[in-house]
Formats: sequence, C-alpha cells, structure tokens
Amino acid sequence: MPRTTQIFCASTLYGAATLAAALDAGLFEPADRRLLLVSNGAAIPETAPAVDAMPGFARIRERFDEVLSWNETIAPFHPGGWSPRADDVPMWERYVRLLWGLGDDGVRLVVESVHADPALAVCRLFTDAPVDVYADGLMGYGPTPGKIDPLVGTRVDRLLHPGLVPGLAPLLLTEFGVPSEEVPAEALVKVLSELARDGDALADVEDGAERPALLLGQCLSAPGLLTGREEEELYLRMVRGAVALGHRRLLFVPHPAAPACRPGRLSEEAGRLGARLTVPEGPVLAEAVFQRVRPALVVGCFPAALFTAAGLYGLPVARVGTDTLLARLAPYQNGDRVPLTIADALLPDLEDAAAVTDRRMPAPERSADLADLLKAVSYVMQPRIHPELRADAEHHLSRHLDTRTWRYFKRRRLTSLALPGGVPAQLSFLPRNATVRRLARRARALTRR
Repeated sequence: MPRTTQIFCASTLYGAATLAAALDAGLFEPADRRLLLVSNGAAIPETAPAVDAMPGFARIRERFDEVLSWNETIAPFHPGGWSPRADDVPMWERYVRLLWGLGDDGVRLVVESVHADPALAVCRLFTDAPVDVYADGLMGYGPTPGKIDPLVGTRVDRLLHPGLVPGLAPLLLTEFGVPSEEVPAEALVKVLSELARDGDALADVEDGAERPALLLGQCLSAPGLLTGREEEELYLRMVRGAVALGHRRLLFVPHPAAPACRPGRLSEEAGRLGARLTVPEGPVLAEAVFQRVRPALVVGCFPAALFTAAGLYGLPVARVGTDTLLARLAPYQNGDRVPLTIADALLPDLEDAAAVTDRRMPAPERSADLADLLKAVSYVMQPRIHPELRADAEHHLSRHLDTRTWRYFKRRRLTSLALPGGVPAQLSFLPRNATVRRLARRARALTRR
C-alpha cells in the first residue's frame, strides 16, 4: 500500500496555528508523513519575516515531520504571481516529488485561499490529490472571489474555519457543495497560548502597571487599498481615538507583511496628547499580545484579530476607518469587502464611547441580520457564482436599504444587476428592457471605437 503524505500550506503564523489546532482536535486522519509548506507573500519577501522565522513557530513545528519553503521551491518566481502552465504541470510534479522526497506517495493537500496562488498553484501540481481548504480569517464568510477551475473545486472535501463570528455560516466554495467544519475554539486558544510564551519583544509592555490599548497595523497600502499617507492617517485616528477614551499607554503592532513601519508620527501624536506609544522591536503576533498583556482595548480597521480578541479572549474592541474603505474599495467584488462589511456592521466605532465600553459580543439576532446582509452583498459581488441568492438580495435591498446600509452597496452596481436601489422606482423597468439594453451596448461599442 503506498505511503500517505499530508501537505499543509501556510503563509501566516495565525494560519499555521489554525492548522495546528485542527490537528490537535483530531480533524485529520492519520498519515505516514505531515509536511508544512510555508510561503512568504510579501511584496519583497526578503524584507518581511517568513512564517518559520516568527517567534513561537518552533512550538508549531513539533507537529510536522518537515518544514518546506515554497519560495525556495519556485525561486526566482514570486509565490503570489506564479502558477505552472498546463503543459508544464507533469514536469513540475515530478520535480517537486523528487525535491520533497514524495516518491509515489498518495498526497492530501490542506491549503488556504484556493482561488489564488500559491494555494492554487500547489493544487494544480498534484492533479489527483484531494483537498481541504481552511479559512483563517473572515473572507470565508463571503463568496469565492472568482470562478475556480472545476478540476480543482470538485476535489475540495471541506472548509475548515475558526468560527470567529458565532452564528454565521461560511459561504466560500458552497457553489461546489463543500461543507464547513469549525476548528474548536479551545484548541485554537491552546495553540495561541503556546505561541505567546516565546519572544521578549513584549517585555517592556508587560512590566507596566497600566494595561495598554493595542493598535493593530494592517497591510493596506501594499495592495493599494490606501496610499501610504492615508494608512498613516488611519493609524493617527487610532491614536487620537484611544487617547480620547482615556488610554495613556498605547501599543502599536505593525502587520508582519506590511512595508517597514515608521512610527515616528504616531509617537509624536501620542506624546502631544499626553500618552506614550510603544512599538515592539521585532515581529509580534497580535494573539500573543492578547495572551500576555491582556490589553484594555484592541483597535483596528478590519483584521480578523479583532474578532479573535472579542470572541476568544473577551477583550473590548473597536473599529476605525471601515466607512472610508467601503467607499473606496474597488472593484466591488474585491474579497476584502466581506471582512469590511462584517467589521463595520458588528463592531463599535472607536469614536462611539458608549458602544466601545459595551464588551459583549453581538447578540444572536444581530448575527442573523448580518447573515441576510451578507447574502445580498455576496450576490452583488458574484451574481454568476451564486445566482440562487438573487431573491435574498432583492428582499434585503427592498426592505433595509437606507442611509446607514447604503455604504455596503454601489448604485451603479445595483443598476447593472437590476436590483432595488439601482435606479428610481419609476424607471425600474429600464434595465430589463431589451431595447434599452441593446442601445446601451451600441453606445459602449461606439465609445470603445
């Protein structure tokens, strides 16, 4: 009988922790070998620490027989922009099997973000391998960002997720009938507590008598969501908002994959307001701060760590800047729209002091309302992938579209899909009128010419 090998792919330490928690919870069948394939998707990988270079990784390493590097395997190509050509797949599979010592092993893949590289590239290399997908963030609650090759999608057996939003079911890959399975919270907290033991970057913060407010950096300018200056202004808003709530000790943790951070302006602004801001000298996992420092408040834009802080550690959280990003995010089907929508709809605004001091997680009825909202947003994002959601979208838009909820939609997009809110009611017949649509196509053709 051939040997079995499970290959787990991870590009973040939190993702690797999710895999470790799933293993500890017994969510994977026994295998002869378990390999962890790490990738560094930073714009310039040499300037950002890889997963296996992060503090605490050694404790995750114990669960795998070997750690491999995808960056080294495909060098000099970048993990985020390379996938094998169809004609080259057999050659690449033979090369990888030889390089990784797989021989004729039966392979099972466990990947993240199967719609994009490097996960998609790995799935294409092993053409007959069954696949498990895990979502370590909030994008799993939204639609698949694009159409997936059925030769890959039909091989996915299940979607693993940490259940960051209670009562909300993932939508990712449901077009292939993929069921979801939740990674137990207690297993994830146990792994994260192991990671928190390593590293001395938080020693200065732990010594203080006053618990700091934690400001979470995010990788926003590198993918073009904001300019560098706008991202810095967002962090300044975090500083001002936290100080306005009475916090005098601030801890700013940059995102590990973000460009080199210059917190000088943040420290100056904090000092001007009578507070002190600290930045760890090395890379730090936000969850390690939750465990070791127990911050008095966690502030961010829309990172999954906000929901980890609230749901797994019972910490007060606040969001900032989601309204700006919702207005700016383009195209509409950008996968970040779902995490943004969830954060904006469920978490308190940093400038709303009364809401921030309420430490309770959203009530079940709010999660139900969010589920209805996400069905509408998901259909507007990907109508061809989820046509079955059109009735839900029409129902929600016709009853709940107001000055507060307009931020989640774009009138032009609603008009193109002939949905409520797209055009004035008296002209609602126009998008369905064959003559009007034919004239519009001719006008667009003339414009292109």
